[in-house]
Amino acid sequence: MPILHYHPLSSYCQKVGIAADALGVTLDKRLLNLGDSAERAAFLALWPVGKMPVLEDAGRTVVESSIIIEHLQLHHAAPGRRLIPDDAAAALDVRLWDRLLDQYVMTPMQKCTDDLLRPEGQKDPLGLARATDALTLAYGLIDERLAGREWLTDAGFSLADCAAAPALFYAFTYVPLPAQHQHLAAYFERLLAHPAVAAALDEARPFFRYYPGRAGLAARFLPPEA
Repeated sequence: MPILHYHPLSSYCQKVGIAADALGVTLDKRLLNLGDSAERAAFLALWPVGKMPVLEDAGRTVVESSIIIEHLQLHHAAPGRRLIPDDAAAALDVRLWDRLLDQYVMTPMQKCTDDLLRPEGQKDPLGLARATDALTLAYGLIDERLAGREWLTDAGFSLADCAAAPALFYAFTYVPLPAQHQHLAAYFERLLAHPAVAAALDEARPFFRYYPGRAGLAARFLPPEA
């Protein structure tokens, strides 16, 4: 069974978890506590960059969320389960939107998180403003793309949507979705209703108390005790 080193709160770990569920792949999930010095040292020995998730499979270390997902599809997907189509042109479209979501939603969203974690006197207001502008621009592009579409590409629920779910979920806590983006709003609700996405959020819910941007979480996403 492939081993996934991860944390449920991590957006990129959620992306891989959603994909594994959609592909029908069972993972041996190992929750990472990077605050533990021994655990952190062991993880850095596995992947010196120190970023999660990391997959171990038959003696091979696989890193980067999109590559992990492709690896799982190639070697472990249940029959008939695909997140990247076999058709080359369709696969390029899926990979394009995967990269767009990672670069133009996930990355500025993480900049917002980073700024919250900076101590007073070391904030980056210019960087935060640029991240906010990037998210606002991305929302418009995605909303336009979704006009007349159920998912981001014609391949159906795909790698691109696995990237979109956690990226948008966390991005909306920092830069709320403008009311005029009705296509994106409807798409977000479809994402939340997808069983693989719902499972990832349920797994993350107990950890939302530790999320730096938790003040922006809608009440429906808070754990019951909150």
